[in-house]
Amino acid sequence: MDKATSSFSLHGIPVSRGIAIGRAHIFAPAALDVRHYLVPEQQVENEVQRLQDALATVQRELQTIWSDLPPDAPAELGAFIDVHVLILSDPMISEMPLEIIRKRHYNAEWALVTQIDELSAQFEEIEDPYLRERKNDIGQVGERVLKVLTGTASKLPAVDADESYAQMIVVAHDVSPADMLQFRHSAFAGFITDLGGQNSHTAIVARSLDIPAVVGLANGSSLVLQDDWIVIDGDAGVVIIDPSPLVLQQYRERQQLLVRERKKLSRLRKTPAITIDGTPIDMMANIELPEDCATAMEVGATGVGLFRSEFLFLGRIHAGRLPTEDEQFESYRQAVVAMKGRPVTIRTLDIGADKPLHPHHSDETALNPALGLRAIRYCLTEPQMFLTQLRAILRASAYGPIHLLIPMLAHAFEIDQTLLMVEQAKAQLRQSKRKFDEQIPVGAMIEIPAAALSLPLFVKRMDFLSVGTNDLIQYTLAIDRVDHEVAHLYNPLHPAVLHLIGTTISAGAKAGKPVAVCGEMAGDIRLTRLLLGMGLRQFSMHPGQILAVKQEVLNTDLSLISAQTRKILRAYDPDTINEAVEQLREM
Repeated sequence: MDKATSSFSLHGIPVSRGIAIGRAHIFAPAALDVRHYLVPEQQVENEVQRLQDALATVQRELQTIWSDLPPDAPAELGAFIDVHVLILSDPMISEMPLEIIRKRHYNAEWALVTQIDELSAQFEEIEDPYLRERKNDIGQVGERVLKVLTGTASKLPAVDADESYAQMIVVAHDVSPADMLQFRHSAFAGFITDLGGQNSHTAIVARSLDIPAVVGLANGSSLVLQDDWIVIDGDAGVVIIDPSPLVLQQYRERQQLLVRERKKLSRLRKTPAITIDGTPIDMMANIELPEDCATAMEVGATGVGLFRSEFLFLGRIHAGRLPTEDEQFESYRQAVVAMKGRPVTIRTLDIGADKPLHPHHSDETALNPALGLRAIRYCLTEPQMFLTQLRAILRASAYGPIHLLIPMLAHAFEIDQTLLMVEQAKAQLRQSKRKFDEQIPVGAMIEIPAAALSLPLFVKRMDFLSVGTNDLIQYTLAIDRVDHEVAHLYNPLHPAVLHLIGTTISAGAKAGKPVAVCGEMAGDIRLTRLLLGMGLRQFSMHPGQILAVKQEVLNTDLSLISAQTRKILRAYDPDTINEAVEQLREM
């Protein structure tokens, strides 16, 4: 390919919206293809010391970076650096490579990469996409140690070092949260990476920084040369290398239009989400960390519709030490206090046997982890762990309104056992004279078709429902949404999916039980009016999506869309449904 005259495009996963235009800056990774050699017996302890010194150096580096965080840094940066510190101190990283050196006589680099590869393979087997992405964090920590061992480093140009970097596009195999801090001090317009997905820390930080980004480009970075002109279309997941003058001009115009539209959206932060006909709508945020509440408050969220508590357990998966009750309580309390009286919905632990929390579970395998011992099924088999989390959540409810959300319920006995354990946790707190909300609402995630088809079980026993559309679509259509070979079959507008969502919302309304949607559908502005027409009054999404969805709500008249929505719910032909949804957006 003649790079001097040829333009080409790459397609990846869009994780942060917007258009970025600039020159490529290649951010070279540490070479994971390291030298492999055996160390003589008499040199083994010296090699062990060399790796220990590198680990200690990186530990100091991360602590320094964390302490030097600027006041305006997104909360996610500090939190993710904490995760990297936790990973670095995990015995699977800090001790196992040393044992490999002693037993196999591998050199330090080889021993470290061997262990990283083994851990990454374990994470690759995890069904949950958010947790599976954590293998990238292990790789990032490993690369940082390798840079110390090999004496390599990647530096970004200073802001005023060269005008050619005035709009810099970072091109990398992968990017760590610590590396992100370097970008904040550079004229950084966007980035593209080979690795990563919707739930990678790279993606989360990109959204928090509000910087256009496309990830999951496979080997795309190898096709880009230093200083190539690049256009990032963060909405479509398209990256254009060396665009023609005409294409460049078209994207500059789109970029200017987006800037003007986003300025208009920012004015909606304090505007209540009320439809034209006067119906109030709750615009809630999905969060992973207590620190995310600041962003949620900034965009005017009416509460937290989903606090994924898995994050608190993330760094402990291989360490063999779960977060204590007090550690969990403090995280939940911080979120409640930060939301200043707005409700916080905390989902109980949504990982399981395929995501081992204890070392003795690490050898267990499941033929199909998605259908195995996970979420509430796992928690009910680990009652002490579950009671610890329930007590922590209940204790935090003394500081503000908390809604307790239970994932993956499907059977009446699971509901009954869960509610009994909630009562047991309450009794334990009363005995220890701890304060908590005696009337804390307990709700169920509707994410298994069996649950959506037996709603009387749920509306009778539970205080509210929350539709997890990501898993509901996956289970309904029998496809893994992260499997590239069947990803094209993942369709939120499949008539079966729409029927299940519609009946859930209707059943909740008839029973007087609130229903929220907290999956990706809630943040998709193409589907906002459809969900409103179905009767949805509580949306929960990433904070970065709230203002755009709110604008759709403000421009919707429910009396005009009800007939069209009924037409869509009666349809079974995909083309008819897609066409009708587009017409709905124009009403």
